[in-house]
Amino acid sequence: MNPIVIVGEGMLTDMVCKQLSWFPIVHRPDFSQGLPPAALVLVLGGDSSVHLQAEEMLQPLGIPWLCSYVSYGEGVVGPLVRPGTAGCSLCAETRRSMAGREREEMDGLLMSLISPEHPPHPVAELPPAGLRHMAHILSAETARVLRGDEVLSEGKVYLINLNNLNTTIHYVLPDPICPVCGQLPDDSKEAAEIVLRPCNKLERSHYRCRSMRDLQKVLAKDYWDSRTGLFNGKQLDFVSTFAGAAMNLPLIMSNEVTGGRSHSYAHSEMAAILEGLERHCGIAPRGKRTIVYDSITRLKDAAMDPSKVGLHAQEQLEQPDFPFLPLDPDSEMAWVWGYSFQQARPILVPELLAYYSLVYGGGFVYETSNGCAIGGSLEEAILYGILEVVERDSFLMTWYAKLPVPRLDYRSSGDQELLVMIDRLRAVTGYEVMLYNTTMENAIPSIWAVAKSETDQGEKAVNLVCAAGAHLDPIQAAKGAIHELAGNITMAEERWRERQDEAEAMFYDSSLVQIMEDHALLYSFPQSEERLRFLLDEQRPLRTFDEEFSSVSAHDDLTDDLKQVLEVFRSLQLDVIVIDQSSSETLRNGLHCVKVLIPGMLPMTFGHMLTRLEGLDRVLEVPMKLGYVNQKLSPEELNPYPHPFP
Repeated sequence: MNPIVIVGEGMLTDMVCKQLSWFPIVHRPDFSQGLPPAALVLVLGGDSSVHLQAEEMLQPLGIPWLCSYVSYGEGVVGPLVRPGTAGCSLCAETRRSMAGREREEMDGLLMSLISPEHPPHPVAELPPAGLRHMAHILSAETARVLRGDEVLSEGKVYLINLNNLNTTIHYVLPDPICPVCGQLPDDSKEAAEIVLRPCNKLERSHYRCRSMRDLQKVLAKDYWDSRTGLFNGKQLDFVSTFAGAAMNLPLIMSNEVTGGRSHSYAHSEMAAILEGLERHCGIAPRGKRTIVYDSITRLKDAAMDPSKVGLHAQEQLEQPDFPFLPLDPDSEMAWVWGYSFQQARPILVPELLAYYSLVYGGGFVYETSNGCAIGGSLEEAILYGILEVVERDSFLMTWYAKLPVPRLDYRSSGDQELLVMIDRLRAVTGYEVMLYNTTMENAIPSIWAVAKSETDQGEKAVNLVCAAGAHLDPIQAAKGAIHELAGNITMAEERWRERQDEAEAMFYDSSLVQIMEDHALLYSFPQSEERLRFLLDEQRPLRTFDEEFSSVSAHDDLTDDLKQVLEVFRSLQLDVIVIDQSSSETLRNGLHCVKVLIPGMLPMTFGHMLTRLEGLDRVLEVPMKLGYVNQKLSPEELNPYPHPFP
């Protein structure tokens, strides 16, 4: 039997050596003397550099190893690392530092290095009882490895409170971009090829292929943990009309809060996780390594034309301190492979369009999460990515062209759930709800929902709140908009209490609308309502759902629904380009993330200075095509004010 090699020095090492004395042991103070053949290596103490050294040495030798150390007064044991498998000590340290309290302590340590006034983190004396408890766990885990039993620290870490010995075990999700065990393939033309496959729906009227009940079994287990999870915090919303849940996605420089809204808190929590996974995969490549760096000029035969996605106008680019540059066809940039359904071939897409940034500057546009979607199959994700592009395009087309779209009589829908939702929203919040049909030339049902406060709501109430929805089924589009509206009302009222003076300033100076929240805040201000008169005109008669929408042509196979939508865009000469953003983190549970680009459709932007309309002639042509005006609009006729999308 090969020995156990114990690497390290100090009290913990002495305790572990004593507890494992009945096994053959080789003790090394560090890795400088090399290692003999071993059944298991225990690396005790040290910092991340020691663990990296262990990874570099033991991975090629095929020797499993287990680390244990003390971090800010807390004991850590694990994970057990088996060479050749995903999930290593660096993955564990990354997840733990991103999610756990160590992040705050590390921020404090960095501040003490930067600012002499900031007190350094005190180094506490380690209690012997806590170290003995760690030694006992290490001994038990070692015995399990040698016996071939289930090892509790495989893929997990023990976290031990050294003062009261409270011990918890936490799952470590392997990090696909880990420099030690990550195995990202190079992005390639071949891997970008998309072949649509059959995808049975749960039922004909339900446009999903996996149920929330099915997803509940894996989502929380794999992704949420307050100490090591991809998501480290959650909160239920008991204030808004419907069941809402929020999840916290910790990022390197900030936190992203993602939400879900439904009639069930359990389902809302799952929806918040799914939205967070979509956001996580959409920020930067996590499933493939970007390898193409070149100019538009040299790649023109293999690449999309970036000028068709909507650029910033010359007057924007000439503004002082504008954070973006003109599109330069000869400038080198990063490209990733996507798939063009119009051309039926893989196509190169600028990485800054295929993913989006939480900070902006340095490129030719600022891309948001527009068109990002997650699904239980690739086909489902593509369909919902298209629907999100349509939802936002329809909203912006209506806004910029000031289209007097029909107001819908929601009671004509005949859907009891929708009626109850709207009645409940009015009863709980005191806002009147109005629905408008913003469907564009693609004929995909799109809804703009407006909540208008009643006059006796008091100071807390905002004047107007907007939301939108798009779906193949207009009833589902309306329900999606109402769910969004309920959450938006709660957030808008909170914002109004804190920032209403800023709203008035934004009304007189549109340049002050700089972030997403500002758009909704501006239209909470009563005087802003005049800018929505083209929509809110009460002289137009209400229209029924039957008058406005054709019967829903649904299929048993979701792929058939998707192919029908793709054919619509093909007939309109609009390309649908799909970038697969999935990573091993999502694919482990059969979840696919995509980014859908439809050049020519209006991209959602936040911050009035970042409007992207240059080169998008659809906004000038479609109003005439739909019969709202008699001739093509001129750019000067477009709505000059910030949009009210929340």
